[in-house]
Amino acid sequence: MIHIATKEDFPTLIEIWERSVRATHDFLPENEIIRLKPLILNEYFQHVVLYKYIQDGKIIGFVGTSHDNIEMLFIEPDFRGQGIGKALTLFVLESLNIRKVDVNEQNPQAIGFYQKLGFEVISRSELDGQGKPYPILHLQFNAESQR
Repeated sequence: MIHIATKEDFPTLIEIWERSVRATHDFLPENEIIRLKPLILNEYFQHVVLYKYIQDGKIIGFVGTSHDNIEMLFIEPDFRGQGIGKALTLFVLESLNIRKVDVNEQNPQAIGFYQKLGFEVISRSELDGQGKPYPILHLQFNAESQR
């Protein structure tokens, strides 16, 4: 089930974020994860609309959106590959008409995930949003490219 997340969910969401990042973002050094965690919790969560995926009464994934962009999508590592990320992405596509997402170029699993759902790379930035050397691919949904 997908529900809007509240501030009370933030402690759970940030732990999911950390476990997911450690499982999927092997290009990020430990000090970068430690630096990002309080920023995500105390700043980024405040600037997005968060939706949580609940299964058996427990939050196991979430998506954060802003304007027409998916800003974050994280799933508990033990639940990856079970359709939760797809369900959250389809939810924002269909319910919120959100059609864009930015993905770290060094995260080929995420790129493949979004491309499989019909997103196409439309541009690239050499630096991430914080000016760090983690290139970002800007993707946009194209219903005709769904596989």
